[in-house]
Amino acid sequence: MDHPPGSHGGQDQTAATDALPECYRHPGRETGIRCTRCERPICPECMISAAVGFQCPACVRQGSGTGHGATASRPRTLAGGTIAEDPRLLTKILLGINIAVFLAVLAVGEHDRLALDLGLIGIAYDDDGQLIGVADGQWYRLLTSVFLHEEIWHIAFNMLGLWWLGGPLEAALGRARYLALYLISGLAGSALTYLIAAPNQLTLGASGAVFGLLGATAVLMRRLNYDMRPVLALLALNLLFTFTWSGIAWQAHVGGLVAGVAIAMAMVHAPREHRTLVQSGTCAVVLLVTIGLIVVRTMQLG
Repeated sequence: MDHPPGSHGGQDQTAATDALPECYRHPGRETGIRCTRCERPICPECMISAAVGFQCPACVRQGSGTGHGATASRPRTLAGGTIAEDPRLLTKILLGINIAVFLAVLAVGEHDRLALDLGLIGIAYDDDGQLIGVADGQWYRLLTSVFLHEEIWHIAFNMLGLWWLGGPLEAALGRARYLALYLISGLAGSALTYLIAAPNQLTLGASGAVFGLLGATAVLMRRLNYDMRPVLALLALNLLFTFTWSGIAWQAHVGGLVAGVAIAMAMVHAPREHRTLVQSGTCAVVLLVTIGLIVVRTMQLG
């Protein structure tokens, strides 16, 4: 994430100072991580996983066929993902999908027809007297609702959050892990809403997924020894809005946040030798818990 530039002349990485050094390639981005070869400070977008610690792109390019170069020839993100040429590609795609669906909702109109067809509803009767909802077998609503918005302010806030939080996370985790984080967080938010909210309540929006990104950002910043105060303040402010503003599905926010934190913990703290197993296993466990909540609620609604 971008942070205000600070004074860092001659700081040692382990020194107890207020400011952190800035990434040598991205001025303004404070970081507590340095390249293990040249010791230049590097941000998540520039970190390439090595046998010990992380290396900067310059050292990777200079690597030979032996020693450090052999490891550097297979550049990896902090979480073990593949380094991508465009580290924000998936974030751009997700943002584009959300905007496209929002425009489709506006174009269709007809008393919010598309929102009623794809939004999250536990069980209810439509205008024709037909049962609709997840409990009636329309499982897709749990996921399609994550890409639906009706109000301009709603999609604006969510897409700003997606852009600010998503880019650094995608760069640090890699595309596959980032996509798993986003989708499972969104689904977990839908599942908790389905479990707790009134069954005829219509819920939609990417807030659950975005809260998952927010929780993951806090975990990532802690892993990189960043100043936690900005992200904790942002989290507290969002939770305050969640529980004080009317018309907000707090269940989606909480569900997405918990899932995002759990997945991110596995992504950035998994031991290198068992990294894929721990990461995929954690995603599977969170997904199974999410499915369990959905099954329980469906049984309750009969």
